[in-house]
Amino acid sequence: MAIWEAGLAAGRTGRALLLHSVARPGAGPEELLAVPLGERDAELFGLRTALFGERLTMRAGCPGCPEELEFTLDAGQVAGAARPVPGPLRVELDGWRVGFRPATPGDLAAAEQAPAGRARAVLLQRCVLTAEHDGEPVAARQLPGPVQRRMAEAAAAADPCADIRLNLDCPGCGRQALAELDIASYLWEELDDWARATLLDVHLLATAYGWSEPEVLALSPLRRRYYLELCADA
Repeated sequence: MAIWEAGLAAGRTGRALLLHSVARPGAGPEELLAVPLGERDAELFGLRTALFGERLTMRAGCPGCPEELEFTLDAGQVAGAARPVPGPLRVELDGWRVGFRPATPGDLAAAEQAPAGRARAVLLQRCVLTAEHDGEPVAARQLPGPVQRRMAEAAAAADPCADIRLNLDCPGCGRQALAELDIASYLWEELDDWARATLLDVHLLATAYGWSEPEVLALSPLRRRYYLELCADA
């Protein structure tokens, strides 16, 4: 409940950081901001399993018809996915040689604060460790599109949980829809729904029995639901 309250005034990055602080207790903000995105998201999937169970239900609109696609995902399996490859990543293409690291929450936060159209440049500047063309050092901003795409492919292979995308077949028109899962946003929405429902329970039971918030929250979910049913029957 305290995490939810703090997250109400935070943006997307701040909420993800708060949730990750629960998944990795004892870690400070600097450590959390420096964790590879895939590692963070794997830990958030683990937190989701502990709080709400393994089964995630998601919906996505079909790009070719009004059909809404529903699918499920096993959070426990995602949480147990391979961790990021340790150490710098390297790609070579047509005389270009680049050493770089997977993006972190700190990198995304910096990109979000960048001027319009500069987010990709900020990510490259932060993540590229070395860059050469035909043996000559070059700046990260000089990397051509094909090299950047090769880097994205290498990062996805090395950090598989960082960008989860599912291809879905529409039963209505047969077209394929692409669904992207941002576990930090998904988990925050679930936490928000749970917190608001819990506060409503507190309101109803406090009104009916005169109990304080700590007294209501101290009840087990089963006992709380039973008392609410009694209130509804009264």
